[in-house]
Amino acid sequence: MYIGRFAPSPTGPLHFGSLVAAVASYLEARIHQGRWLVRMEDVDKPREMPGAAANILNTLSEFGFEWDGEVVYQSQRESDYQRAFEILKSNALVYACSCSRKEIADSANHGIEGLVYPGTCRNKHHQTAERLAWRVKVNADLIEFDDAIQGHQLQQLSQDIGDFVLKRSDGFFAYQLAVVVDDALQKVTHIVRGADLLASTPRQIYLQRLLGYTQPQYAHLPLVTNQNGEKLSKQTLAAPIEIHDAKAQLWFALDFLNQQPPLSLKTSSLSTLWQWALENWRLGNINPHNAMATAYK
Repeated sequence: MYIGRFAPSPTGPLHFGSLVAAVASYLEARIHQGRWLVRMEDVDKPREMPGAAANILNTLSEFGFEWDGEVVYQSQRESDYQRAFEILKSNALVYACSCSRKEIADSANHGIEGLVYPGTCRNKHHQTAERLAWRVKVNADLIEFDDAIQGHQLQQLSQDIGDFVLKRSDGFFAYQLAVVVDDALQKVTHIVRGADLLASTPRQIYLQRLLGYTQPQYAHLPLVTNQNGEKLSKQTLAAPIEIHDAKAQLWFALDFLNQQPPLSLKTSSLSTLWQWALENWRLGNINPHNAMATAYK
């Protein structure tokens, strides 16, 4: 059975880029007669905005999304992440790291997504009383997968990323571990999300293999940007989507995803627009080269 999900971070209200991801993941699940789950990725509590989770759920409901089952909150699943972490630890696949950002910057090379950790602490033995991060050991194997939108992907973690953090020095589990455990526990089979997470996928596949999880299928959507070419986000002051303008914004989301909705649907009812979308949705219509290049006006 197809199981998809939408997993926003409650660091602020949904913006148009979030809507695009929600629409694509929802429609792809529904046309496959599958389930569509909603998960709040609130593992990073210091970044959470009070009331944002409730606001997101209300917005989704007002836009006509219908999710299956209860909403899952990462902040309530720490014991699940700890169990996965202990499995890796018992197999000597993780190690404690005391390196500061400056120390890493002084000795690391640049990779595809920042600095490549050089393995400084791999063979060190730290006192357990120290506030330490924990990293997973990577190897020189090539991680390959076929993305339904972006095509064939290839990454060598040892060269492109380095040993990456699974548990931060402040005690919070990192996104990469949390998302892998969540997807496995929820039996997610297909992941439709923004292309900003494309470079993270090999890390997640690597963890899936270490933990014996099934690998989902991936589809990474082109990103919506602002007028300066920046990905819409709280950091780039993206405007929240407005419930009173739901029909127009849903139409624009479908248009951005190259589904070619008729102009007449802009003034139709929300239910009519959803019905058209369900009958005409084609993942193959999406242009992967729009990523980081198209501004929503």
